[in-house]
Amino acid sequence: MKRSTLTTNKLRPSFKSSTSLAAAPHGSRARVASIDGSGAVALRLIEMGVVPGAAICVIRTAPLGDPLQVCLRNYHLALRRVDAEKVIVIVGG
Repeated sequence: MKRSTLTTNKLRPSFKSSTSLAAAPHGSRARVASIDGSGAVALRLIEMGVVPGAAICVIRTAPLGDPLQVCLRNYHLALRRVDAEKVIVIVGG
């Protein structure tokens, strides 16, 4: 019984992966896991609602890759790529 449970868990695909918000694919839904770093940028992200556990969706990226448009807490937010790289998300979470 225990062996079949292990086999079943081994074959079950895992769609959740941790990455930076800047690297998340367009249209993907994710949950904020953490914010790397400290200081003014991290504080500003928290003030804008980018907090651990918040659901976030990547809408699009500007043609040259900066800024990034995301949907968070029912509003759209534009983030610079360097700031989005500090936000660690769990894609599919």
